[in-house]
Amino acid sequence: MAYQIIPVTPFQQNCTLIWCDKSKQAAIVDPGGDPQLIQAAVDKAGVEVTKILLTHGHLDHVGASSIIQQRYQVPLIGPHKDDDFWISKMAMQCQMFGFPEVASFTPDRWLEHGDVIEIGELKLEVRHCPGHTPGHVVFVDHDNQLAIVGDVLFNGSIGRTDFPKGDHPTLINAIKTQLYTLDDAYQFLPGHGPMSSIGHEKEFNGYTR
Repeated sequence: MAYQIIPVTPFQQNCTLIWCDKSKQAAIVDPGGDPQLIQAAVDKAGVEVTKILLTHGHLDHVGASSIIQQRYQVPLIGPHKDDDFWISKMAMQCQMFGFPEVASFTPDRWLEHGDVIEIGELKLEVRHCPGHTPGHVVFVDHDNQLAIVGDVLFNGSIGRTDFPKGDHPTLINAIKTQLYTLDDAYQFLPGHGPMSSIGHEKEFNGYTR
């Protein structure tokens, strides 16, 4: 897997462009905003976008989804259907976070735990990790020992659970059963901030010890 992190929105959310080195097929994960930056990264990488993937329904992760989908005419996939609670309330989210109004949308496909997403020769396992939001999912590339985890786990921290439908015990359980069961060598791309490894967080993350 090749990838590029594209920080977008005033929240500096890590939108990620991932692609298969062999086929040059690509996916855009969590296009939260700044579509011009995302398009510039795609053009520079010289890849073919074949799908858009969403980890969860918060505005800073999905705000540019409609624009990006119109630009590339590809399926919009994810998250789990329990995040329809957030995705169906785009106008409310824009007011809540102080963002300009964005177009609402409905994903072409909701994801379930255990689904597999293919991007060229890449295979991403879908794991349902609720707690930050009820329908949050993560994407795991076992061949390359890399996970894209949205706002479930960060370098030295964890996702917030004080938004509607958040739940702290549920989040901790998801981290321990769906992420900490990966090998310590797995690297992960969080929704904000720098990358880390599963082993590092298991040893040093005070929120999960």
